[in-house]
Amino acid sequence: MPDAPPIPDGLPEFRPAFLLTRAGGTSGEGRAGMMYRDLIPGRLGGRYIASHITIPDGGPVADWVHYHRIALQLIFVRSGWVRVVYEDQGEPFVMNEGDLVLQPPGIRHRVLESSRGLEVVEISAPALHETMADHDLALPNAEHPGRVFSGQQFLHHVAAATPWTKFNEAEAQQTAMIEATGGIADVRVIRPTDSSEITFDDPGAELVFGFVLRGRARLEFEKGFELSSADSFVIPPGRSYALDGMSEDFRLLHVTTARLDASA
Repeated sequence: MPDAPPIPDGLPEFRPAFLLTRAGGTSGEGRAGMMYRDLIPGRLGGRYIASHITIPDGGPVADWVHYHRIALQLIFVRSGWVRVVYEDQGEPFVMNEGDLVLQPPGIRHRVLESSRGLEVVEISAPALHETMADHDLALPNAEHPGRVFSGQQFLHHVAAATPWTKFNEAEAQQTAMIEATGGIADVRVIRPTDSSEITFDDPGAELVFGFVLRGRARLEFEKGFELSSADSFVIPPGRSYALDGMSEDFRLLHVTTARLDASA
């Protein structure tokens, strides 16, 4: 876009803020016909972008082999399925509801096809980053498990193979995101148990992001806010918060990051 600002050489300065983004906001068309809804208005100074992405019609996706100049990028499937292929990760595979991938910096990949009404949540840093085509690489290519891309390893988290374990007063499906990112990020899906409240003390994180996958709850922060399906929030660093009054079907995608190196 001719009026777009230049890509920063490093990461922009982080500007903390409390954000509450309600479901049903306007979506705009992005790459390969995908629809993007902004989950972090203002981008926290340009440090992070989060999007609720949908593919309404499903079927083959008009995508191409490409990669991103990023410090962090992860994609979580909220509903439906999507078939993807990644550099050095073997044959194409299907991501289903609750599955997650970490896309390390520079890894080539392509979206092949999806179910009707696919929904994913994507989080990237920095907010403004380059996406570049690679027409010389055909995927799938050779399989090289464990390859390191700029200090990170590709991660494919499969929800159906992951047990629920204790997390604070609730349960969570943990991921291997900490190991794959070298400590940059942590991701889990949280659900209530016998208690209807979960408290979160200051995790020492830079980004604290939550997306309501389904159900309802009350976010106990400042004056308090009712949360419904597809709402999302960002909590400023160093602030405690809680979730109360969770419905039995409540599920929360919970993402935290360490402070990213401004020279990344």
